[in-house]
Amino acid sequence: MTTTRIQLDDVPLNRFHLKIAGLTFGAHFTDGYILGLIGITLTLLTPHWQLDAFWQGMLGSSALIGLFLGSLFFGWVSDYLGRQKIFLVSFILITAATAGQFFAESAWQLFLLRVVIGIGLGGDYSVGHTLLAEFAPRKQRGVLLGSFSVVWTLGYVAATFVGIAMLQLGADAWRWMLASAAIPAAIILVARLGTPESPRWLQQQGRQQEANAILARHFGPNVVLDELAPKGPKPGYAALFSREYRQRTAFNCLFFVCIVMPYFAIYTFLPAILQKMHLREGTATEMLLNALLIIGALLGIWCTIKFSRRGFLINSFLILAACLCLLVILPGQFPWLLIAAFAVFTLVLSAVSNLVGVFPAETFPTELRASGVGLATAVSRLGSAISTFLLPVSVASLGMNSTMAILAAILLLGAWISYSWAPETKALALTEASSVDHDERLHPKNNPAT
Repeated sequence: MTTTRIQLDDVPLNRFHLKIAGLTFGAHFTDGYILGLIGITLTLLTPHWQLDAFWQGMLGSSALIGLFLGSLFFGWVSDYLGRQKIFLVSFILITAATAGQFFAESAWQLFLLRVVIGIGLGGDYSVGHTLLAEFAPRKQRGVLLGSFSVVWTLGYVAATFVGIAMLQLGADAWRWMLASAAIPAAIILVARLGTPESPRWLQQQGRQQEANAILARHFGPNVVLDELAPKGPKPGYAALFSREYRQRTAFNCLFFVCIVMPYFAIYTFLPAILQKMHLREGTATEMLLNALLIIGALLGIWCTIKFSRRGFLINSFLILAACLCLLVILPGQFPWLLIAAFAVFTLVLSAVSNLVGVFPAETFPTELRASGVGLATAVSRLGSAISTFLLPVSVASLGMNSTMAILAAILLLGAWISYSWAPETKALALTEASSVDHDERLHPKNNPAT
């Protein structure tokens, strides 16, 4: 009797998939929590250490700078050494540096510790998205990858509530706030022990027997991988900029950066921005917007299932740019209109952020996937670090309206980039990634309304 062979892309969702997703989601919760705490912490550190606009921007962007470095380096390394090793090493760095924040005695010490945290997070972004994409069935891949944004947002919002609750701890409250992130980090580190290597990566290295053993252990003996094309020279990092891949590399880097620049710039300094716009009534508006971040992230999962990736992305950019333009032109005597525009902006921005976990992982082949995801993440974090650093400087020198207009222009640029280059990857098997640009079904110019 012949046993039916099932491709890994088509295997039913099982407990192992959920375990890998949970371990990866935990990292994103920690990331959101770490980045969310710095805004509240800066309200305490600014008078405590007499921080000027430069150091406020440096501390606000420090973890993002580390994310740039970590994504760039570890993404490349994991395509050579494997996903599983970086999956562990990244959280060793995060746990140690997060706990070390408690003992920081100056702005530069805290800055360096947060850069190390960011390096660990950057490595985890590169391999976490990649590892889950390489295990996940194609039917659930979009939902699983898109759910990163939901979990990240939960961590970010949890940081707001924890930070507010810890304000009563006195002069050293900021130490307890920042060090509290070591708790989820340590839990995730321990839980990741024993995580298997990606069978797709093992197959790419010619280690087919090891790949088959992992498939049999976690999915059954009849689950197999697609046959690889004849093996040629191993592509290096430069392959991302070759004629075959440069368009998708540019798209993934640029659409990603156009989303996260406004996101981190605005929400890192949300309390101060609301204050300058005369929209902060206690913490009510801040809490409303944080709630909408969670609702938007959940809405984004539904949109990822319901709509094409490409259409969802383009339309979201246009709506976001319109909302920021409204914040610029609406008169200040209509605060509820301003809050409504800010609310729609928050909802849509959180929803479309789901796609930053989907597009990069779906558009690069196995031998370049971690490098491609790492590069896209690195460029996005460099952009968000720059925007976070410059926002307080821009508001001080140009004013709030001009700053919002600049961010709106970035969003319009994202819409144009997406219209010009975004592929449609919704029904794509990972083994088809190497032919995205050559498949007429998926080429944006052949389907402009998608």
